[in-house]
Amino acid sequence: MMATLDTPAVVADLYRTLLMQRSGSDRLIMGCGMFDTSRALIRASGGIQTPTDMKIYLFKRTYGSDFDNETAERIIEHYRKTGQLHG
Repeated sequence: MMATLDTPAVVADLYRTLLMQRSGSDRLIMGCGMFDTSRALIRASGGIQTPTDMKIYLFKRTYGSDFDNETAERIIEHYRKTGQLHG
């Protein structure tokens, strides 16, 4: 499936030019802020009550398409057993 582009190329090029004029640390800070905002929006949309279910919901929404179903389920099961989504 091909992404739909809703921004004219000239605007996208200008945005990229302006973005790349910022320092690497400024771009990193912006990216972290955008990630935090997206996580807050995901939390608000979830309607999940328990901390464990919220973390699993965040994992699925944030990283779900990065893993095949079997791997994602193993990660989630590991989290349910240990309380950690890694390691």
